[in-house]
Amino acid sequence: MEFYGTFGPACANEQILFQMFSVGMSGMRLNLSHMPLTACGEWLDAFHRSAARAGVCPRLILDLQGPELRIGDLPQPVCLCDGDQVTLGKGGLPVPPALISHRLDAGQLLLLDDSAIALDVLSAGPDSILCTVKRGGLLHSRKSIAAPGSGITPPTLTQEDLENLSHAAEYGATDLLQPFVRSPEDLLAVRDAIAKYGAGHLRVIAKLENRAGLANLGQLLPYADAFCIARGDLGSDLPLWDLPAAQKQAAAVCRAQKKPFLVATHLLHSMEHSPIPSRAEVCDVFNAALDGAYALLLTGETAVGQYPVEAMDFLCRTGRTAENWMRLHG
Repeated sequence: MEFYGTFGPACANEQILFQMFSVGMSGMRLNLSHMPLTACGEWLDAFHRSAARAGVCPRLILDLQGPELRIGDLPQPVCLCDGDQVTLGKGGLPVPPALISHRLDAGQLLLLDDSAIALDVLSAGPDSILCTVKRGGLLHSRKSIAAPGSGITPPTLTQEDLENLSHAAEYGATDLLQPFVRSPEDLLAVRDAIAKYGAGHLRVIAKLENRAGLANLGQLLPYADAFCIARGDLGSDLPLWDLPAAQKQAAAVCRAQKKPFLVATHLLHSMEHSPIPSRAEVCDVFNAALDGAYALLLTGETAVGQYPVEAMDFLCRTGRTAENWMRLHG
């Protein structure tokens, strides 16, 4: 199996990365929704040096912005309390123009930061949206926004995505995660772009993180090299209790068609603050491996967590144990 972490301040030094490679890490994901590739030179130098020290030929996964909605840059985190009213757009929290121009209906649910925060739309005007806080929390810059069932369709690739692709080869990228894939046309647009910018060597991994992607999975199979069952946004677009079935179904389709897939998000979520995972998390990782995932990907556990090395160690040990169990029991 392959085992991945995500870059962030918690692991962005050579010694920690070396330790993560030493326990079995295959490579890292770089989330380009937070910064351009050209601003990540120091992190990537440390990444390549640490991999060389550990004797690993690393894989570097670029995770593009894609058709994703995110909160803009905030001067400082904003505390949203249950029952508060909050404005999105002009005079309030910065949000993408596509969210404003869609003129959301009253009662539309908005889920921020992988559903950690929930808002209900009260009214939508030409340049802002008034909401009430249904489930509060501390909101940071660049966190995700989901509007389940709204039908908002941003473009497949942003201008920032194209700029990042133009530098992919020089920074040693090996893989590309394309967010919110909805149709074959999305993946065709990605293929055209990587060919144009000399990045045709990238392994294209389509992220399944909305209803459209799940519904069209059969049509998407020929156009991606692999798929990522990305449970963060997928768990915002679906009722959370439907997420396990969606994961199982996507895994079954990929297995049947011999298409590689990986599983990401909240695999060892408690390890952002704990040196050991919960029993449920270890079972989740084990079962994802049994379902046939070729790779497992940590996100916040390594990006901002207090125990990035320990989290990677638990991920690798659990994944390898699952592999051994399958060899013994078929």
